[in-house]
Amino acid sequence: MTSMLDRQTSTEQALSQRVFNFSPGPAVLPVPVLQEIQRDLLALPGAGSSVLEISHRSESFDAILAEAEANLRELLDVPEGYRVLFLQGGALLQFSMIPINLLGGQGLPASYIVTGTWGRKAAVEARREGRVHVAWDDADGNYVRVPNAGELDLPEASSYVHYTSNETIQGVQFRRPPEAGGSPLVCDVSSDFLSGPVDVSKFGLLYACAQKNAGPAGLTVVIVSDWLLERSGSDLHSMLSFRLQAEKGSRLNTPNVFGVYVFLLVTRWLRDEIGGLAAAAARAEAKTGLIYEVLDADGGEFYVPHAEPASRSHMNVTFRLRRTELEPAFVAAAADRGLVALKGHRSVGGFRASLYNAMPMEGAERLRDFMLEFRATH
Repeated sequence: MTSMLDRQTSTEQALSQRVFNFSPGPAVLPVPVLQEIQRDLLALPGAGSSVLEISHRSESFDAILAEAEANLRELLDVPEGYRVLFLQGGALLQFSMIPINLLGGQGLPASYIVTGTWGRKAAVEARREGRVHVAWDDADGNYVRVPNAGELDLPEASSYVHYTSNETIQGVQFRRPPEAGGSPLVCDVSSDFLSGPVDVSKFGLLYACAQKNAGPAGLTVVIVSDWLLERSGSDLHSMLSFRLQAEKGSRLNTPNVFGVYVFLLVTRWLRDEIGGLAAAAARAEAKTGLIYEVLDADGGEFYVPHAEPASRSHMNVTFRLRRTELEPAFVAAAADRGLVALKGHRSVGGFRASLYNAMPMEGAERLRDFMLEFRATH
């Protein structure tokens, strides 16, 4: 039988083997959260069963679901009149669910602000359900920035205005929500969710997949206003109806119990150890600032940033090498130093360092030091 000392030694060995994981998602999770999952995996306190085994109708999951929502409402200061849904299918399913629920019967187009890959994909799916108006698209500019307010071509009224707050692949991010001209504002916050304060009252709907900043893959969080929820008709497919999902308390079918549990632990960690979302935002800016400082040091002679400075993401730093033939050597040398998953998306190339909430400052410092060393060597 494995002794307590053996288990402790095994845990220490596992911790010593952990690398700095810059993956864009599924992404790094906080070590304290992973350790708590490890402790609870055999038997959730008070349940007598693993969290992987408990019923979604059990009192144990009732408590998990209630605290997960309460923590989210506290962190984001979600006002009255908004519902929180814990769904499945990722942000990609929301690309369809949103127009299915909000576009029909309005007699108005949905307006999309396209600043990268995910905004473009969202617009494609929306066109399957009705009229889509593209208010701005930086495809010709290679998605290196977000629009200025005067550049948006918004109609007098839209059924809703959709944008992506942070484009993971291109590494561009809105610093503040765009003006929607009085139409409901809908935002995909997947890759900067819970990385800083957000005024929820400015939005009709916010949605995010969890696997970047808030938990494991398989959980999707939707925050939707009551007044926008009224558009969700009674004739929709049950699983695609925001109204039915809200009425059933996110339990229209068996939800991702484990995903909600991990989300709960992450929200506790953000509140109790990071100090809330303002502290998380400052931490994110400091981490990415270390890398941007290296990128800007030689004016693009060695490292070439993708995004324009005013639109740079505090989550995903995208860049390439001026001498592209060195890029395989960069990836290999970084991996030798425990810096992994830095290769950029195939559509952009180069590199992408994702520095989500759970990436420690030490990871950013190690990456900075490696980048300085690699430039000096080559």
